[in-house]
Amino acid sequence: MSLIGPRPPLPSETVQYKRWQLRRLSIKPGLSCFWQIKPDRNNIKFEKWMELDLAYIDNWSLRLDFIILLKTIVTVFKRSGL
Repeated sequence: MSLIGPRPPLPSETVQYKRWQLRRLSIKPGLSCFWQIKPDRNNIKFEKWMELDLAYIDNWSLRLDFIILLKTIVTVFKRSGL
């Protein structure tokens, strides 16, 4: 597991993945990702969550990881991800 990357999926989730969502499994899971730093993240629909994870995979860079890490720290201290 890495610091930044898509959250690890539950086995019950992966069984329900559509073909386009399987690409999410091609990268090492992480503790934080785009979904984690979105305001009101618990109301994000599953399809949007998958799109966010695939956007991370498609646009990965060390700079992006650093930005997500900083935003994660801000989100934790502001408690804005609830």
